Amino acid sequence: MAKFVYEAMNQAGQEVKDEVEAPSSKDALAKIRSMGYFPTRIREKGGKKAAAAGPGKKKKTGMTITIGGVKSKVITQFTRQLSTLQDAGLPILRSIHILGEQQKPGLMKNVLAGVGEDVEGGATLSEAFAKHPKAFNRLYVNMIAAGETGGVLDVICQRLAEFMEKSQKLKRKVVGAMVYPIVVIFAAVGIVTGIMIVVVPKFQEIFHDFGTELPGVTKVLIGISNWVVGGTPPGWALLLFSPIAFLIFFKLARQSRGGRYATDVVTMKLPVMGGIVSKTAVGRFTRTLGTLINAGVPILEAINITKETSGNEVLAQALEKVHDSIREGDTFANPLRASKVVDSIVVNMIDVGEETGDLDSMLIKVADNYDDEVDTLVGTLFSLIEPIMVLVLGGIVGFIVVALFMPLVSLIGSVSTG
Repeated sequence: MAKFVYEAMNQAGQEVKDEVEAPSSKDALAKIRSMGYFPTRIREKGGKKAAAAGPGKKKKTGMTITIGGVKSKVITQFTRQLSTLQDAGLPILRSIHILGEQQKPGLMKNVLAGVGEDVEGGATLSEAFAKHPKAFNRLYVNMIAAGETGGVLDVICQRLAEFMEKSQKLKRKVVGAMVYPIVVIFAAVGIVTGIMIVVVPKFQEIFHDFGTELPGVTKVLIGISNWVVGGTPPGWALLLFSPIAFLIFFKLARQSRGGRYATDVVTMKLPVMGGIVSKTAVGRFTRTLGTLINAGVPILEAINITKETSGNEVLAQALEKVHDSIREGDTFANPLRASKVVDSIVVNMIDVGEETGDLDSMLIKVADNYDDEVDTLVGTLFSLIEPIMVLVLGGIVGFIVVALFMPLVSLIGSVSTG
């Protein structure tokens, strides 16, 4: 029998290095796991890594060319299914193969094929996931690593799936609140621009032929129409490309840390919408941090991961100060209170969580509370947007109608008297 040198983690999370005799790399892996260890590296003594040895080696097949990353919906579904399979007692490699076979051709199928080969070669699941950042971010990888170390991978997968489902639900609500007004605004701008380009010039020709003295409101409308059609630059071009230019500028600004901070500050100051963005960011950060701490990730590492996945530079900088403060022996709540980026109720609940040793549960409660507040604010936004848009559109249409028909009334009056 061949000898295999291995590195593994025991139940306490301590590293173990030893040798084992077995007929093949697969048998060696099975023997190591039967001793209660989680193998991280294995190679035949005097030979190559187990990944390249033995008849069980598999070639990568069925790979397809893909662009972009894996959708969060796909990752959430995979995590939920992995949790179910692990809870049923299936080996992790068998679970990966089953879930990989269920995927449609694309990036996720390729990723799971690579993950399966890495795990079969002796890598841990978290190490295999870490090689595919387009599918599994740092938060995901660290949660899986914590589950492997503690021997509760099925529970961690379940928590991850719940976390991702709640995050997706919150994102859908915020996006849904913005779709309706954006569609209506674009439709309204398109219709009004069409009136300015096609309808108003026809009326202008009629007024010119009759030589009628135009009211001030009509002159204003004709001036706007002339600007839209033949201004320098043409108004229609500004109306068309201004939103595109704004989006490009916003994307470029988000490339730097200072730009992200400035745009986040401005966004969080907006009426109503700023409240939604702020509470969404706080809910995301508290849920992420609470989930990581609950999974057993060390507090400093959990804060670093939360900072990188917060999606809000204002909160990220506050968490950076919290990290430095805790490292120097201070509490979590004090630097967060000094930053003034979250409400006092959040700081007080975190303070209580620290004192009682129940910080993770307190953070999850804050996240649940803020998710409910976001629901309320989204409903408020809907109730405000509809009447405001009706008033604005009604005012624009009324202005156009009055401006066009006032000269017509004068013309009709002069013709009747004549």
